[in-house]
Amino acid sequence: MRYRTRVTAPATALLGTALALTVSNGTARADGPTEDGTLDDPVFPTLGNTGYRVAAYHLDLSYDAATTLVDATAVLKIRTTGRLTALTLDSLGLDIHTVEVNGHPAAFEQSDPDEKLRVTPAHPLRAHASAVVRVTYTADPRRTLPHTAWVPTPDGFAIAPQPNSAHTVFPCNDHPSDKADFSFRVTVPGNLKAVASGRPTRTERLPGGRTAYAFRSCSPIATEIVQITVGDYVVKDRQGPHGLPLRDVVPVARAEALEPALALTPHLVEWIEQRLGAYPFETYGLLPCNTDDPNAFDFTGLETQTLTLYKPNFLLQQESKIGSHMMHELVHSWFGNSVSPATWADLWINEGHADFYGLLYRYERGWTDSLGLTTFEARMKDTYARGDQWRHTSGPVAAPNAVNLFDSQRYLGGVLVLYALRQLIGEDAFHAVERAFLARHRDSSASTADYVATACAVSGQDVSGFLREWLYGTTTPRMPGHPDWTVTPVTPSLAAPKRARSHDNSATLN
Repeated sequence: MRYRTRVTAPATALLGTALALTVSNGTARADGPTEDGTLDDPVFPTLGNTGYRVAAYHLDLSYDAATTLVDATAVLKIRTTGRLTALTLDSLGLDIHTVEVNGHPAAFEQSDPDEKLRVTPAHPLRAHASAVVRVTYTADPRRTLPHTAWVPTPDGFAIAPQPNSAHTVFPCNDHPSDKADFSFRVTVPGNLKAVASGRPTRTERLPGGRTAYAFRSCSPIATEIVQITVGDYVVKDRQGPHGLPLRDVVPVARAEALEPALALTPHLVEWIEQRLGAYPFETYGLLPCNTDDPNAFDFTGLETQTLTLYKPNFLLQQESKIGSHMMHELVHSWFGNSVSPATWADLWINEGHADFYGLLYRYERGWTDSLGLTTFEARMKDTYARGDQWRHTSGPVAAPNAVNLFDSQRYLGGVLVLYALRQLIGEDAFHAVERAFLARHRDSSASTADYVATACAVSGQDVSGFLREWLYGTTTPRMPGHPDWTVTPVTPSLAAPKRARSHDNSATLN
């Protein structure tokens, strides 16, 4: 994958930056025309665009099983942050046919090397005004690209957009700080089903034996966790706690074999709701992608909103091998989906929390991990010993770059930060911080600074310096309550385990 590598400074929220039109690769003047620029994310500096915010996407996709091509229309409802003579969308590997702005044809230029679609409307867009951008295009899920969200399967596809690949599926403002409402219409041959994030709203039988399936999200979604899938599926409905609708989208040929894993979800939801509060979305379920290809995607599970993507063979294992990972992905419904990262440097909030509760669940159930450890405290002592080495090879917990973004420092390193905070302020205060953070930033994005501010306000203690050391220090601080814990000296051979583009957490949670 082609990424620009850069170690970052401490993360801050981007929303104010975007609204103030602080532009990296464009111009911004209060008294004249403006052009769009990039958000200058600390990990992916060319991702996202500053000149507008997206309120809603409507994606209309038509899948041709014979050619495996997707003909599509993306409609974006946007609001400008300043006067725009041109705007850019993130786009890679899409064959763009037409672009319209407010119903009028617009000039456009596609640059795959920059992963941008530059659009020049017939008339400049006023500041703080609403506009509608409509793009028609064709996508090839099997096209070779530097990176891609498409997961081709023998009977269709799924998508895995995280972290920076949603724009290989649809033109967008591809940054988690710009969440939006989504609606979908996916047309497929009559022998296949299409499913997307959110709730089903309509099914249409069309001429020629084709069927169109429509879905709509009840909450905003970050582009990196959208799900659209086509295949020979059966949709299995069941009820979760408090009447929560649970929906699993399962390959017909694997439905019976996967049932033991799917049946675990209601208990998992009940367990985590006792700690984090009510599940934040309209439905939840699993999508075991219909493929036997071990290289189809380089992760085990991905928390696409309301429908977690999995390798099917992973879910065929016994509960003690999959339960903590299933909890990890479910926790992302709160940390990562409901509250998205303000920048990619804030990923530790997502992954640290998902591993934190996944490990708690593992040890509470009495399952031994891959290191032979049986308690949370023992795992944290082991992780603490690795602290200086991981900081040496992977940087501080909250300062990743594009190469090490998904290594263990963001996962178990993040868990260690949360454990240290709990040790300092106590378990009751820690749980109060967690719930307050989720409530304050629900359906939005939040930064590391936001988490620190919440911890200070709710605990009644100024923990900013303490957390700054843990999150950005180059050496591991002392662990509260454990003066006997020691850190292993740095050696060249003990690098933090590298992770693929997304969540292959088997090394962490098993």
